[in-house]
Amino acid sequence: MEGFRLFPERASAYAGEVDHLFLFLIGMAVFFVGLITCAIFYFSVRYRRSLGRRSGEEHTSVALEVLWTAVPLATVLFVFVWSARLYFAASTAPGEGMEFLVTGKQWMWKVQHPTGQREINALHVPLGRTILLTMTSEDVIHSFYLPVFRVKRDVLPGQYSRVWFKADRTGTFHLFCAEYCGAKHSAMVGSVVVMEPEAYERWLGGATAGASPVEEGALLFESLRCVSCHAAGSGQRGPDLAGRFGGTAVLDDGRSVPFDESYVRTSILDPRHDLAAGYQPLMPTYAGQVNEIEVLELVAFLKSLAPAEAQEQAR
Repeated sequence: MEGFRLFPERASAYAGEVDHLFLFLIGMAVFFVGLITCAIFYFSVRYRRSLGRRSGEEHTSVALEVLWTAVPLATVLFVFVWSARLYFAASTAPGEGMEFLVTGKQWMWKVQHPTGQREINALHVPLGRTILLTMTSEDVIHSFYLPVFRVKRDVLPGQYSRVWFKADRTGTFHLFCAEYCGAKHSAMVGSVVVMEPEAYERWLGGATAGASPVEEGALLFESLRCVSCHAAGSGQRGPDLAGRFGGTAVLDDGRSVPFDESYVRTSILDPRHDLAAGYQPLMPTYAGQVNEIEVLELVAFLKSLAPAEAQEQAR
């Protein structure tokens, strides 16, 4: 039994909170199962049918009815509030963080760092920093699972999933795909390496670094000639994209949708789906011309643009 662990080790404060909720649910289930089992046994003996014993008149107690309705209701509401708080904490990153791009593909995880370094089935991160992951799949449904951080999020083709974690201890930890994704699903494993900030900086210096996602996105924006239609000016044939990310896009059918990663992706791959109000459907589809990583790089570039920077980019 040496080395046996009932739970995976913990490497973040959030992991401890998840374990506390889980243990509470297990304890509550054991308590009520034991209570009901004992009650069944007691009543089976106390009120068993025997010679000369007959059932008497039935009696009801309003207080008892209220008690066994109120106690389960209060318990369920308590668990709901606790779990909802944890859910929202897992969905909302605390403040600014380092944003990594993750793409799932049979059967590997491809990761791109904010500074341009790329990894396959590995993720090096600094200790104590908030790590933000924007994830998508190139083929089938995957699931990004980090047991030590109690982080698990499905990664779907055509959609973006976001998750965050903050490591509070150094080490090398398992990364799994927790959704069956094909014949080599069991081989889709990797590792997260948490390093001291100084060691992480040294690792960055020794790793082969390409252009950052923003720089790659800027090159794609130019090479795909997006600037010819989306630059502000009298000949503008598409909406100006500068400073738009995080706002709202008004569509030709009168709807308003968030100007976010999903909207940008749809506009690139299926431009007629959410046509911007006031513009003709002139944009061609880039499906098959750009992959999911390149779409994420274009998104990163648009995120970085302020109105003045876009005008300079157009020149």
